[in-house]
Amino acid sequence: MSLINEYRSTKEAIEELQNRLKNLAEDSNLQKELDFEKQLRKLMDDYGKSLRDINAILDPSSRTLKARVAGRPAFGSKRQRKLKQYKNPHTGDVIETRGGNHRILKEWKQKWGGDVVESWGTLLG
Repeated sequence: MSLINEYRSTKEAIEELQNRLKNLAEDSNLQKELDFEKQLRKLMDDYGKSLRDINAILDPSSRTLKARVAGRPAFGSKRQRKLKQYKNPHTGDVIETRGGNHRILKEWKQKWGGDVVESWGTLLG
């Protein structure tokens, strides 16, 4: 697309959005919603409540409340892998790891095969 065509299409899009914004500003339903939001935020400030508190009050079965009650963070927590112990029957060596990125475990898998080495594993918890 040439630069002039891009300019014209952008200008047209801006004009369309300005018309839409003007129509929304004149809408009585929008004015009611803006007034409600303003009053709700004032009420929240008066009582020292956040949106999270309001959601917990209005919807006690919400996910964030369940997670907090269970004692774990609602978001951003990574599940820790379970500890596994591998015992090599050929050498008697024992390895404990939480993932498959262990250097010796990789060597064993290369030498005896992944399925065989996985059969040596015991879940510890």
